[in-house]
Amino acid sequence: MDPSERTSPPSPHPLERREFLRQSSLLTAGTLVAAAHSSDTLAAAARVERSSSKQFWPEGARLVISISMQLEAGAQPERGASSPFPPIDPKYPDLPAATWYAYGIHEGIPRLLELFARKRVKVTSHMVGQAVDRNPKLAREIVERGHEAAAHGQTWTPQFSMTPEEERASYEANVRSIERATGTRPLGFNAFWLRGTPHTLEILQSLGFIYHIDDVSRDEPFLLSVNDKPFAVVPYTLHLNDIVQFEGRNASTEAFGRELKDEFDVLYAEGATRRRMMSISTHDRIAGRPSRVKMLEEFITYAQKHPGVVFMRKDEIARFALESPLTLREGGF
Repeated sequence: MDPSERTSPPSPHPLERREFLRQSSLLTAGTLVAAAHSSDTLAAAARVERSSSKQFWPEGARLVISISMQLEAGAQPERGASSPFPPIDPKYPDLPAATWYAYGIHEGIPRLLELFARKRVKVTSHMVGQAVDRNPKLAREIVERGHEAAAHGQTWTPQFSMTPEEERASYEANVRSIERATGTRPLGFNAFWLRGTPHTLEILQSLGFIYHIDDVSRDEPFLLSVNDKPFAVVPYTLHLNDIVQFEGRNASTEAFGRELKDEFDVLYAEGATRRRMMSISTHDRIAGRPSRVKMLEEFITYAQKHPGVVFMRKDEIARFALESPLTLREGGF
């Protein structure tokens, strides 16, 4: 993203992002991703205290927190896309709604990236292919900062009504868009409103994916058998999801912040005796508002004060779950 597009620095340290962008232009994406990811993983591991005789998580961590940052803006339909504006007849283009989505590209994600840099947190960004095609520099910057690029469909067309052929073609196009912009191939997938088809996991596995997040049944990752091979599930969240809290329930930042802390407190206590993870979802145009970033930063600071708390990307969680003998398996395999 061109820094000149921003009207005001979103961070208390504006020079850091400009310096990062300057440096990133001198390095290949792959080299920088590897370095950033490696240094962050080592730093996170060093903070962990061994609090249990069982290794529920790497290095004896007690609770893992996983944050999603959805890159969707630009892929929404011209007519009929949901927004805070009152609905209009879909025969007319909804011009102001388009600006609501554009906020996520111009302000929301850049502000969230600065937050995650300040707190040394790596996240998973589920990217709609068409949004990536229209904002390739931003998608590339997300990956260059060490975050994971995961798949989220090529367009906003719901997957649940697709034929197997249409579904496969959509995922293949999504992979190509992400690879073209970021130089990385996605390993994880999130369907439109979590609604895939009976064929989704087989198609994903055949394309090299190792996990999906379209499941809210547990507070820990688990494995399914797909074609007699393990496939990881890294559960998503609805109640700790900004689109549900702010757009669906009209929650205040104070109420959402309180729910984050209450959820964390219970999972942290349970983490003393069993594997626990906490999932939080943010969307480009919603969580990137200044007041909401302030709330999210306060929560991350609160969580990081507790020993044994680690923030992990979802591909890291999936890989660990696939290798760990303690991971739950559904389906009797």
